[in-house]
Amino acid sequence: MMAASDPQGQIITIERHILEEQSSFPGATGTLTNLLYDIALAGKIIASKTNRAGLVEILGRTGDTNIQGEEVQKLDRFADATFFRMNDHTGRVALMASEEHADILPIPDKYPTGKYILLYDPLDGSSNIDYNICLGTIFSVYRKITDGRGSLEDCLQKGRQVVAAGYLLYGTSTMLVYSTGRGVNGFTLDPAVGEFLLSHPSIRFPKTSHYYSVNQGNERFWSEGVRTYTGWLQGRENDSPSLSARYVGSLVADFHRNLLAGGIFYYPADTREPGKTHGKLRLLYEAIPLAFLAEQAGGCGSDGTQNILDISPQSLHQRTPFFVGSRDLVERAEAYIQKLG
Repeated sequence: MMAASDPQGQIITIERHILEEQSSFPGATGTLTNLLYDIALAGKIIASKTNRAGLVEILGRTGDTNIQGEEVQKLDRFADATFFRMNDHTGRVALMASEEHADILPIPDKYPTGKYILLYDPLDGSSNIDYNICLGTIFSVYRKITDGRGSLEDCLQKGRQVVAAGYLLYGTSTMLVYSTGRGVNGFTLDPAVGEFLLSHPSIRFPKTSHYYSVNQGNERFWSEGVRTYTGWLQGRENDSPSLSARYVGSLVADFHRNLLAGGIFYYPADTREPGKTHGKLRLLYEAIPLAFLAEQAGGCGSDGTQNILDISPQSLHQRTPFFVGSRDLVERAEAYIQKLG
């Protein structure tokens, strides 16, 4: 898609777009504007490494495991450090939290703190690094609600309190898709000029859906409601949409495709292990940001019984079942689960 331009034919950069959005908020100080641009810059730096992931110095595992029990890739560590270092000294952020760390990430004492909280999954889909498959970064921004330099309470806010959220997609091109609660816009990095240009303005889920994305290898562990719902998506009932299955295994990539083409991604609860029927995906780092974007684009996100944005987080690494995409498909999933379990 060609970069969007205004009526005078001028190309719209992400900096210009963010500044124009800021002008719509009376009393805005520019702090959030600068924070979003810092995130975009971090994305450029990470993209410069993901494009070289086949080279020896950045490929492979570190030998460590993160708080999720997953093997840490070198690119995981680089992306995590990049996001933190781009935001630890600016005075715009009071506190950060990352999927890669067990605890909150305070701003070093030598730097001032600001009024925003930044949560991020630095490199979604990193198990696909060795296979040259799309990766992503997911982020969300909240306002600080406690006194001082921030605390865990600031991170455990409902999705309804999100100020901004988005993701970076590192694929055949690098894209930044984000929202500040006024719709969803997508920007593509032009490597020739080193800038994100508006390429997908005012993104909305299409009225007609085409895809469903789920790891169907786990179907035998799903509830009856989820299995029946999956059959409905495939066309086993008279009113079925007969969607095509598409599953990358990188959440950002699957969500992005369904956002543009229409569809649903889901990772339901399963019964593979006792005590893990609450789901796999992280509420704070994955589900809430993408549910926020989905709602801004006319869709929604759910845990199968309630809107993701209405859940009160209890811990930094809380997991949840997750259904996100076109609103009618998510609501149909809830109906099947409510009826059949």
